[in-house]
Amino acid sequence: MTTAPQPADRPEPLWTPGADRIDRAQVTRFHAWAADRHGAPAPLPGDPAASYRALHRWSVEELERFWQAVTEWCDVRFATPYERVLGDRDMPGAQWFPGATLNYAEHALRASQDPARAGEAALLHVDETHEPRPVTWSELRRQVGSLTAELRRLGVRPGDRVSGYLPNIPQAVVALLASAAVGAVWTSCAPDFGARSVLDRFQQVEPVVLFTVDGYHYGGKRHERADVVAELRAELPTLRAVVHIPLLGTPAPEGTLEWDALTASDTEPVFEQVPFDHPLWVLYSSGTTGLPKAIVQSQGGILLEHLKQLALHCDLGPGDRFFWYTSTGWMMWNFLVSGLLVGSTVVLYDGSPGHPDTAAQWRIAERTGATLFGTSAAYVMACRKAGVHPARDFDLSTVRCVATTGSPLPPDGFRWIHDAFHEDGEDGRDMWIASVSGGTDVCSCFAGAVPTLPVYIGELQAPCLGTDLQAWDAHGKPVTDEVGELVVTNPMPSMPVRFWNDPDGSRYRESYFEMFPGVWRHGDWITLTSRGTVVIHGRSDSTLNRQGVRMGSADIYEAVERLPEIRESLVIGVEQPDGGYWMPLFVHLAPGATLDDALLDRIKHTIREQLSPRHVPDEVIEVRGIPHTLTGKRIEVPVKRLLQGTPLEKAVNPGSVDDVTLLDFYEQLARERR
Repeated sequence: MTTAPQPADRPEPLWTPGADRIDRAQVTRFHAWAADRHGAPAPLPGDPAASYRALHRWSVEELERFWQAVTEWCDVRFATPYERVLGDRDMPGAQWFPGATLNYAEHALRASQDPARAGEAALLHVDETHEPRPVTWSELRRQVGSLTAELRRLGVRPGDRVSGYLPNIPQAVVALLASAAVGAVWTSCAPDFGARSVLDRFQQVEPVVLFTVDGYHYGGKRHERADVVAELRAELPTLRAVVHIPLLGTPAPEGTLEWDALTASDTEPVFEQVPFDHPLWVLYSSGTTGLPKAIVQSQGGILLEHLKQLALHCDLGPGDRFFWYTSTGWMMWNFLVSGLLVGSTVVLYDGSPGHPDTAAQWRIAERTGATLFGTSAAYVMACRKAGVHPARDFDLSTVRCVATTGSPLPPDGFRWIHDAFHEDGEDGRDMWIASVSGGTDVCSCFAGAVPTLPVYIGELQAPCLGTDLQAWDAHGKPVTDEVGELVVTNPMPSMPVRFWNDPDGSRYRESYFEMFPGVWRHGDWITLTSRGTVVIHGRSDSTLNRQGVRMGSADIYEAVERLPEIRESLVIGVEQPDGGYWMPLFVHLAPGATLDDALLDRIKHTIREQLSPRHVPDEVIEVRGIPHTLTGKRIEVPVKRLLQGTPLEKAVNPGSVDDVTLLDFYEQLARERR
């Protein structure tokens, strides 16, 4: 088991916010205001950690007062008032702000109504040339207004689904906002998804409009998508219109509409005022075992949750430039677009994360003047291995925060980011490192960024406000400084209102509420430390359990992938029919490396000394690559099922895998071992 920090351990923080940052932070000002107006406990001068703990305790114990305070602080506009904050708090099925009506898109475009800001950039679009191209607030509002009118002319009504097969470009943002403005339900896939993967998602929700590109550029290459689009049109019979965006410059296919024609008019947007729980968009689970879950989140729930996260936790507002590397097939794209809610400029990058070299994302941050730079833990570790020197080679003076998600940021990742901004030996760079963890299921974070708290290596700063995050043992008892199941014991506004095509709610309940009825169980192993920080250990459904000692796969990856010979790894714990337990470690080697006896010994020694002798793998097996979902997560559970003898077609949805041919190896290995 991973050794969690014990109460007696008092490690030095890697970073501590300065007094100026604490004083300026929106969460500091919110706390004082909520104490004055809503009965929150008074801030404790000189003790930001104790202040945050008190504020968090109030936010979960007085859930309704907290969320009422958020709506007032963030100036949420209700077209019709709510009857109360929380009509029913049971999970699943919590009822938020009954009686209220509002519109997400109206809030996203509020800055466009400020004459002083109309000419500022709402969006900065960057492709692989790395040259930013702005879309002003006034232009964004005009395009959304024009497209909103055209959607209504096409007969799109509240509740209709509108889909996008689009890269991370301004047109995708306009289409999302126009859909929300009419009360339609947005859903998107990135154009690197193949036709089968897209159809597995879109066929569930039966869209009436499809926005699509003719292709995209990635890694310096041109990728045409005309054939895929033709297949989508043929297999989505509910489509009334297909809108062609000529990213590669090809003419619109017969029977499609042209983007420029739909966004040409100077039309003021008209926003449909919808109930708080009206669907905003559908996101999808990875879909590695069967069809992806079609997760429905609400206009009001996303609006409130994202306002809280972006303003209070990310400390974003007007004047900030918000960059997170993502695609439209990942929830972080939806989260990124919500930067508009707080008046920030949103940076959209359409291209490879490593083109023309590994340092590409840092170059984009420099050229866009990003103030919050978000990326994946995998990218940070790739930069570390490649010897990238971001602060030395680029002007990153505007960046105040480097944030990561997608998987736990290993301790070496924390150290590398910190050291990269202190290479000159000075301690003057006030670089906040925010490792955050949440999920597509809530399109938000359970734990992560707090601008007023210190950062400890390998740990997330704290649970998020309004989120009663706990670690529970197998008996449903809260534990501290021990590994437990990640649970949330009170409702969050952005929790799904339902799954699509799940009329009795059974699939929704089975996904989150089966283990602990009435309590959200997310499927991660975590440790809540007595200092109030959070450690993520990996998925609990792929947990390594040897002789009753549990360890998350992320702990193995963090230790093994420090070795320069290991590019990436995959560890699986397989319960066998005779009661045995087989734990192989699969390794994808760096170029030029050889899995010889010396490297085998180093791998085993590393795990034995740094983690646990019980979790030294039974075998270390070289593979040509590690399989991932289309959103970049290592595929653990389907590989485990393959190794237990489940046929490939039953163990995994091939359309959800980045390279399905990699799975043939594991199926063949299972046959040989049997």
